[in-house]
Amino acid sequence: MTGPRSFDELVAEGASVPTEGWDFSWFEGRATEARPSWGYARSLAERLAGSATAVLDVQTGGGEVLDFALRAAGPDRAPLVVATEGWAPNVAEATRLLRPRGVPVVASADDAPLPFADGAFDLVVSRHPVEPHWDEIARVLAPGGAYFAQHVGPASVFELIEYFLGPLPEATRRHRDPERERADAEAAGLEVVELRSERLRMEFFDVGAVVHFLRKVVWMVPGFTVEAYRDRLRDLHERIRADGPFVAHSSRHLFEARKP
Repeated sequence: MTGPRSFDELVAEGASVPTEGWDFSWFEGRATEARPSWGYARSLAERLAGSATAVLDVQTGGGEVLDFALRAAGPDRAPLVVATEGWAPNVAEATRLLRPRGVPVVASADDAPLPFADGAFDLVVSRHPVEPHWDEIARVLAPGGAYFAQHVGPASVFELIEYFLGPLPEATRRHRDPERERADAEAAGLEVVELRSERLRMEFFDVGAVVHFLRKVVWMVPGFTVEAYRDRLRDLHERIRADGPFVAHSSRHLFEARKP
């Protein structure tokens, strides 16, 4: 019978798995995250099959969520769908996935103005944007158009982040506050019609999953490498072996806003 895998084996595996795209299927059996009750991808599919005729997906990642929603929407989907992405490996992955569905992927830096005309879209969507640029979202929306998105909320996965970085300032913990985002959206001229928040349990069952997660979601622990954090990773490995999964909590909020 094969015994428990060693620290070195788990870390080496987590360090070698490709990180392109936003497909998290590798984590099956290695880590879990509860999903928000509103079902963003399913709700997106309903909107793609609704009255929208021109749709923009901002910061599409590897295109996996949009691809799922397009398949679920079926032939009644909006006739024009465009996506943007700022990270080159994800641009390639999203293009590979979305081009067969007739969706062009435009390479555009996350902090750059959106490369589209004023009022070009009646629906703008996004899942986990780095920062929502409200003025640009409002600019490219047509009057009566809507912004529909799932955002990362404040102090998301901070149990894991602070395990590596130590306690963070309170201002950092409050970053991405949904009420502040509501105020920013309204300042850009949008009317917020729905804002829901949930905090969701995550579990990491081995240190290899932690390594892969921090390599994939690079802003969690900036500059993360196995070499820089080997001692903390070894301590975490022993903790998981002794006490069971490492538990953290993600923070998500659902946003829907309209342009008058």
